[in-house]
Amino acid sequence: MTKRVAALLLACLMLTATGCAYAAAKAAPDGTPYELYFQRADLNSAAGGDAIVPETIYLTDTEDMTTAEMARLLLNSLLEGPQDVAMKSPIPTGTSLQTLSVEGSRAQVDLSSAYGSLSGVALTMADYCITLTLTQLKDIYTVGITVRGRELAYRDSQSFTARDVLLSSAEDVVGTLDVTLYFLNKTGQLTPEERTLELYEGDTQLDAVLEALQSGPKSSALKASLPEKFQVRSLWQEDNICYVNLPSSALPDLTGADLPTAIESLAKSLGSLLQVSEVQFLLDGEFAPDYGSVSIADPFPVG
Repeated sequence: MTKRVAALLLACLMLTATGCAYAAAKAAPDGTPYELYFQRADLNSAAGGDAIVPETIYLTDTEDMTTAEMARLLLNSLLEGPQDVAMKSPIPTGTSLQTLSVEGSRAQVDLSSAYGSLSGVALTMADYCITLTLTQLKDIYTVGITVRGRELAYRDSQSFTARDVLLSSAEDVVGTLDVTLYFLNKTGQLTPEERTLELYEGDTQLDAVLEALQSGPKSSALKASLPEKFQVRSLWQEDNICYVNLPSSALPDLTGADLPTAIESLAKSLGSLLQVSEVQFLLDGEFAPDYGSVSIADPFPVG
């Protein structure tokens, strides 16, 4: 990974079973490699480089583990701290894992009270190390972190993705994009949130909007509008029409989800782009009358 968190961190600089598996892994380089993410011990040496760096471990006998079991193994290994003296853990000593569950593509982590002592950049570093460590698992896209079952109210966001924390300098930003994303308020109504998204080399505006919507709102007064297992297979633009290709395979996992609101929030968010005046949803790449309970026969006018 070579993008994102260093700009924020450098700016701030300028102004017990798992343990056995981890220890065994250190002596077994023929196992499967995984990365644990730590803070560089000397942050002054991070100028022009990354403030968060990976340490490789090798794990064996993991083939039959579920995603949640693998996530617990990695996180407990992370809590043990680095072996390399050039690294240090931003997570307070005494922090322990209370629970970890995986729902859809989201890992929900609950830590002991020691983690609640963090704030500011120290909290950001710790959150990012946990997120990068867990999202290397292919089935985990989003990470939520609580302390003894409670969210830390002074965070800007309660939902983290690897895209948010990719390690790079500000020079990798090729542009910014002003958009309006639609999330749910406390009464369940779609509510706009104005955002400025950073665009990196290879990003498209459509992908940036989708990923920001999937990551959830910044405001603690809002909540996600897309169900956990909602998927988009692909999206592209022709003239002023944005095409969103939805997979039929995801429908069984969306039983009971508020699909009309999800579809509307995605259409309105994509429609906040100046060059998009209509959003046409497709099913498995083809025009279709509906997606679950939502009619998608006609384009959604958003201009």
